[in-house]
Amino acid sequence: MGGQYNIMNLPSNLLPQPWYWASLAVVVALLAPAALTAPWKRLNDPSLLHAWLGTIVCLLLLWTLRTGIYPGLGFHLLGATACTLMFGWRLALIGMSLVALGAVLSGLIEAWSLPINILLMGATPVGLTVLASYAAKRWLPSHFFTYIFANAFFGAAFAMFGTGLVASVLLALSGVYPFDFLRSDYLPWFVLLSWAEAFTTGGAITLLVVYRPKWVATFDDARYVAGK
Repeated sequence: MGGQYNIMNLPSNLLPQPWYWASLAVVVALLAPAALTAPWKRLNDPSLLHAWLGTIVCLLLLWTLRTGIYPGLGFHLLGATACTLMFGWRLALIGMSLVALGAVLSGLIEAWSLPINILLMGATPVGLTVLASYAAKRWLPSHFFTYIFANAFFGAAFAMFGTGLVASVLLALSGVYPFDFLRSDYLPWFVLLSWAEAFTTGGAITLLVVYRPKWVATFDDARYVAGK
């Protein structure tokens, strides 16, 4: 059973059907404005386009490295924070949705559950990453190491654990699993997984900022490096 399901890759028969219809409406409401306002002109640069498409492919491969314990309860790295820091939340949300679509086409996710998985593995970590970045800009000094540790390292850990918490609340509210069980047997694993997500994202973003800074849309030399 663990081989079938991974983190929040919910099968189509796990939740009540109205939850899937509601998730479809929310996904459309999020993706439509994101697609209309996304900075598509940035992708006119072939290197940035290749970076965006390459990131989508890499994340899809990352999602195949998974394990699970019960239906809807499993684990794999997300990569959403790195995608958000590299391309901004709009292109990241669209990119994560394409990763989820690729997971459907490759048999990792059932088609009917695609919208709710986009919300859990795309919109949720992207939104939490944006929140962490806003907090860092608002309350922390503008410095290179601040960007790396607050936005990439802490942001990735925060996004991963927050995603696990949101998934647990969803499963509890829908009556699939009792929250006491999720709190004791599921959520603690996200503490460990958050560290893995943090180190992976922090390392990747550090290398990109040093060697390919133009691939990291949220990094500004004038803000984080100049005069420091």
